[in-house]
Amino acid sequence: MRQFITIFHNAFMELIRQPVFLLLVSSSAIFCVYLASLPYFGFGDDPKLVKDSVLAVMLLAGLLGAVLCASNSVSREIRTGTALAVMAKPVGRASFLLAKYAGLAAALTVLAYVDLLAVLLASRMAYDAYGSTDWLALCIFVGALFLAFGVGGFSNYFLRRPFVSDAVLGVCLLSTLAFVVINFLSKEGKAQAFAAGIDWRLGQAGLLILFALWILAGLALLCSTRLEMISTLAICSAFFLLGLMSDYLFGGRAEAGSWWASIVYSILPNWQLLWVANALEEGKTIPWSYVAKACGYMIAYVGAALAVALCFFHERELT
Repeated sequence: MRQFITIFHNAFMELIRQPVFLLLVSSSAIFCVYLASLPYFGFGDDPKLVKDSVLAVMLLAGLLGAVLCASNSVSREIRTGTALAVMAKPVGRASFLLAKYAGLAAALTVLAYVDLLAVLLASRMAYDAYGSTDWLALCIFVGALFLAFGVGGFSNYFLRRPFVSDAVLGVCLLSTLAFVVINFLSKEGKAQAFAAGIDWRLGQAGLLILFALWILAGLALLCSTRLEMISTLAICSAFFLLGLMSDYLFGGRAEAGSWWASIVYSILPNWQLLWVANALEEGKTIPWSYVAKACGYMIAYVGAALAVALCFFHERELT
């Protein structure tokens, strides 16, 4: 267990020290609140358009994060010989791969957490044709992210600490603080009840997207045991696109009795089960029972992906 915790901690810290991870976390969060600051002229559906858009940004940022982090965590270590050096110690291949997945899942959780704060904030900032941009919330949130970069630079220059990891930590803490402060203030800067205007259903929708990111992480880790980053990105993107259309392409044929469609439909992850943007319409809710069922689906799919990844990794020559 100690070896597992050590590999998990090292994998997590290595991933959040990647400059691309910091760039992905900060840019996706800023883009979410930016989308909520634009006029859409959507004939009254402007808030719904904002919610759909920011959830899509959260999902696509997680897809890129899963592929980039998995490639840096597994395929690069196999290529550089780091995995072989770890295997020379009393560490099994299963413990090594599972600890790497745990570190990857934790890094994606950090990414999803910051994006979820921005998504919730965007639901309060969205406005229709009769509203206006919430400049106070936009400035406070973006300013907090830039301040996090300043904290990372300060700790790097004066304390000789790693800039990227400290900046990521600063983004997490300061974005949380900014979220709390903003929700105590109205658009005009006056005090208000906490979280007035926040659509908390987006929290459940974001949790379902996190489940999707964990599935993508399992698929990316599976590909990374054999392939490099570009190939992993291509395959994961194919799984992502086909999974979005699996109901249309294979679902009907599977219900009609086609054996090959049933197999393909079972293998492909059905992202529509985890994308509940339609439930964000006025008067609808997302039952927690559905979230629990989606969690079971995620656990089953991730378990299957890691089982195949272990088979591939056991047969991989590390020399």
